Amino acid sequence: MLKAGFDAFAENLCQPFYADKGRPSIPPGRYFRMHLVGYFEGIDSERGIEWRCADSLSLRDFLQLAATESVPDHSSLGRTRSRLPLSVHQGVFTWVLKVLSKEGLVLGGRIGVDASTMEANAALKTIVRRDTGESYRKMLVRMAKNSGVESPMDEDLTRLDRKRKGKTLSNKDWQSPVDPEAKITKLKDGRTHLAYKLEHAVDLDTGAVVAADIHEADQGDTSTLQ
Repeated sequence: MLKAGFDAFAENLCQPFYADKGRPSIPPGRYFRMHLVGYFEGIDSERGIEWRCADSLSLRDFLQLAATESVPDHSSLGRTRSRLPLSVHQGVFTWVLKVLSKEGLVLGGRIGVDASTMEANAALKTIVRRDTGESYRKMLVRMAKNSGVESPMDEDLTRLDRKRKGKTLSNKDWQSPVDPEAKITKLKDGRTHLAYKLEHAVDLDTGAVVAADIHEADQGDTSTLQ
């Protein structure tokens, strides 16, 4: 990345989104390197990325940190991510892919696609009906009162929810008020959650990731493969 001029490219790409004054920010090249560490080591939190980078001399060298410099903290990572649009991250992905292609690491003869579900940062218990805005709990309270329970407790609602017939959570009827794009689906461990569907396309001859996309979690593989 250093030899190919990644840092200069990243700074030029991100320049419109950085202020001229104020607290020094994370250098763009270092910001993207830290997220690469998180991606390749399967770390799903910025706090975890910070800890991992601080714990490794080789990763500190990868981030181009001097011996006296501290690893950027997770809050700075979060603020930077919130200020950089998706198009910037896509631009970095495309640049890296071009470098890989130039080095002969993208052949394109055999491409494998793999999908997995990722739990959304939204609680299933907060979903509301699309038509009325009624929450799931309010619906259970209403049903309990209709069945003769005047002041239903939590255990009454849990019992009612477990036993009621025709229990469904359709994405057609329900949505998250804080994350409307998240969909209700079953994860691989059998739990039902609000989630997204992640897909990666990989060059099977070299291992290079040539595409990465996020879809609605209730979409089947045949509908997202193309």
